[in-house]
Formats: sequence, C-alpha cells, structure tokens
Amino acid sequence: MMSVTPIPALSDNYIWLLRQDTSQSVCVVDPGDADPVIELLERESLTLDTILITHHHHDHTGGLAKLIKRYSPHVIGPENPTIKGISQAVGEGDQIRIMGRLFEVMATPGHTLDHISFYTPGIPALLFCGDTLFCAGCGRLFEGSPEQMHTSLNKLAELPDDTLVFAAHEYTQANLVFAQAADPENDDVTYALKECEKARALDRPTLPSTIGRELKINPYLRVSTPSVRNAAGEQGANDNDIATFTTLREWKNRF
Repeated sequence: MMSVTPIPALSDNYIWLLRQDTSQSVCVVDPGDADPVIELLERESLTLDTILITHHHHDHTGGLAKLIKRYSPHVIGPENPTIKGISQAVGEGDQIRIMGRLFEVMATPGHTLDHISFYTPGIPALLFCGDTLFCAGCGRLFEGSPEQMHTSLNKLAELPDDTLVFAAHEYTQANLVFAQAADPENDDVTYALKECEKARALDRPTLPSTIGRELKINPYLRVSTPSVRNAAGEQGANDNDIATFTTLREWKNRF
C-alpha cells in the first residue's frame, strides 16, 4: 500500500513523500528545501530513492543539489536543461514506475511552460500536480497563456472523481475566500471554507483534495456555470469559457 506524507517547507509549500509499507525506500515530489526532507529521512531511517519534479521554479527544486549530493537519487522531471540534476527527462504520455506503481506523465503548461504532473491510477488514484491545480484554485500564469492553463485544468478534471489531488501549496483558505466571490451561489464553497478554517486553526493540512471535490468548489473548473460566469461578467469578459477563465485569473491576481 502506497502512503503519502506531507513535509511542510518554506512558507507554504508541501513536499510530498511517497512510500510503500514494505520498504524503507521513498520518493519525494518537488523538494524546494532539502533540510526538512533530510530531517524526516534520518529520523525514520528512510532511503531517498527517487525525486519527482513538476517544474523549474526554485521553491520546487531548491533542495535538489543537496539531496543529490547526500543520497544520489534518481531524479525525474521535465525536459528543461535549466533544472540541474535531472537524470530522466519526461513529457506528455511517458510512463514511469515508482515503487511498484505505474505513473503517467501529463503535460500541464500554464503556470510555466515546462510544467508536468504525475498521475497513477489505482486505489487510491494519486495526482501530483505542482502549481497547476490547487484546492479551489490554480497557479498564476508566469509563462503560459490562459488557453494553456484552461486546457491543462480540463485535462486534470477528466481524471476519476476519487483521484486524490496533492498540490504543492497550502493556498486553500485564500482560494476559498476568492471562490465565494467568484461563485457566490455555491453552498459547497461555503461549507468547504468552514472546514478549511477548522483545519488551519489546528495547523492541519487541507490537502489532499479530490477531483470530484474540485469540480464542486473550484471556480476555474466551473467557468461555464451561470454563477461563475455572472460574477466574472462584473469584472471583465465572460463571453465564453476562455474569457471567463482569463477574467477570473486576473481578478484573483488583484483580489
């Protein structure tokens, strides 16, 4: 059975640690900081076998050099030569095996042009989506276009509803506050915000989410619904799904 453990890092990042119950070898996703990873590995006598990288931003790769020097793991990431330490470059449609489970690589540009996500079906299905899909939100468009991000989000939204969504940041509370403005008739958002506030008051992670839950509360996945489209229309263009998405993302930037 594969388990996933959050390692809090930097100000609001999660480095995800994957392990099988029968092995001390582990995989981590997007180690922006090596120190909390090393602390956990040493405390629990684990061996770092593999690192997955979703994109080149420093808060996802900053710990690579130190971890590679200490553990010599196999590093899998996007085809981007600016990321130092990648030992296997992968892209859309590639498959990799991590601790006995087959993962599919999905190209998910928008936040950055090199962004990829890692998905494995099964029980449970797992998605590691970096800064593309957040709980109730999505990443800023630093390099990609609204069309690219909208396409990437729709691709992820087609995964099974029970897929566990492991995003890379604890942005849920702020995203849900925005979702209340962007989708004001959505009672699911109101309930989710109350649950989120309880979790954060206890310093508990609000992740993982699920694809099914995101389809109910994430305004960027609901751009064709009347409530979201009407709210977007008060802020900018809402003539179609792309225009509505673009308006929402620009609105969130200044919210």
